[in-house]
Amino acid sequence: MLTIWGRLNSHNVKKVAWFAGEIGLPYVRHDVGGQFGMSDAYVAMNPNRLIPTIEDGDVMLWESNAILRYLAGRYAPEPMWPADPAARAQGDKWMDWQFSFADAQRDAFVNLIRRKAEDRDAAALAKSARTSGEAMLILDHALAGQPWLSGESFGVADVPMGVYAHTFFTLEMERPKVPHARAWYDRLREKPAYAETVMIPLT
Repeated sequence: MLTIWGRLNSHNVKKVAWFAGEIGLPYVRHDVGGQFGMSDAYVAMNPNRLIPTIEDGDVMLWESNAILRYLAGRYAPEPMWPADPAARAQGDKWMDWQFSFADAQRDAFVNLIRRKAEDRDAAALAKSARTSGEAMLILDHALAGQPWLSGESFGVADVPMGVYAHTFFTLEMERPKVPHARAWYDRLREKPAYAETVMIPLT
């Protein structure tokens, strides 16, 4: 059985737990990181001292998007990880793009969720809201022409930004109008595994 190490309030852990649930892959998860700390045994598995890490039989792997690609290639049905390299790459680019979006949104998340009101950096919060909004406009434009980041059907390429979209639409900050991205997010919210693993309180 797949084992996932990492606390579920981590965006990167949510990605892996959601996708495993989405494809019906049983797993066990152990809380690691943040308030749970990291044991020497965990650091031996992942010397980066980051989460998540998975163990799947004789496969030990870290880096959330690499884990997603591995799980999709090994366990997901073909539409979720297209066999055609060109079709796969068109979705796959959004998995890498997510990291720049995460950088843009980080200060808004930290200030609104992890700091008391009196300790917030208003300038950093405003800049983060603006830059993440500008990035979401790019995503919105892409979704104007297709229902999913993966193409015509849901796939693994929707997962990384799907996690961050929940944060984007939940944070109490200024946002541009992004109707296509919002409709995509609403479709994600209909997925039981998404509701269970991603739509939890932000902490």
